[in-house]
Amino acid sequence: MSRVVLKLGGRVAAESAGEALALRAAGHDVVVVHGAGPQISSELERLGIPVTFVAGRRVTDPRTLAVVRASLRAVGAELTAALGPAAVPLMGDEIGLEAVPVPELGLVGDPLPCRPPLIEELLAAGRIPVVAPLAVGPLNVNADEAASALAVGLGADRLVFVSDVPGVYLDGAVAARIEASQADRLLDAGALEGGIVPKLLAAVRAARLGVRAEIGVTEVAA
Repeated sequence: MSRVVLKLGGRVAAESAGEALALRAAGHDVVVVHGAGPQISSELERLGIPVTFVAGRRVTDPRTLAVVRASLRAVGAELTAALGPAAVPLMGDEIGLEAVPVPELGLVGDPLPCRPPLIEELLAAGRIPVVAPLAVGPLNVNADEAASALAVGLGADRLVFVSDVPGVYLDGAVAARIEASQADRLLDAGALEGGIVPKLLAAVRAARLGVRAEIGVTEVAA
């Protein structure tokens, strides 16, 4: 049975539940990793807490981390309800997701490939693990990077990023395929910005470690 890690952006998480259910119905083991970016930013703004990003990653202090956790729990609960009784919400730091601290960004980490035993147990039982991207510390980790790390650690066949953009734009059109070397050049040249940057970095990392990676309709090849 093939294994798929599906990363759902916070903006489209619940409405994209059908993608996970369709993969499961087709016989795949499915692990869902979700973000909560818009919800976190909205709540931080409401509370008057500054919002700062560096290369698509959120600078995180203790107050921000509390909002991150609460927002991830809310999105996870909504997504789990949309997925149905097979889904199980999980906080990454509670199941052993590990990361290397990035002190210049505050309470932030770079997630490491891992194979949490609880995820394996849930998949063996026919469940759908729904993972919120926090790492032991606790540390805030980018959801795209967390999905990539889990895909590699779990030996997934595919890593699929679902968001409100259809893929990687090159010369004004969505690319059907992009080579990792080309992605490196674009990223090094600063030709891409915003949320696509961590997605592409995460996809390239997974592709080079043997996982078929897709950002919307764009396949990222090693």
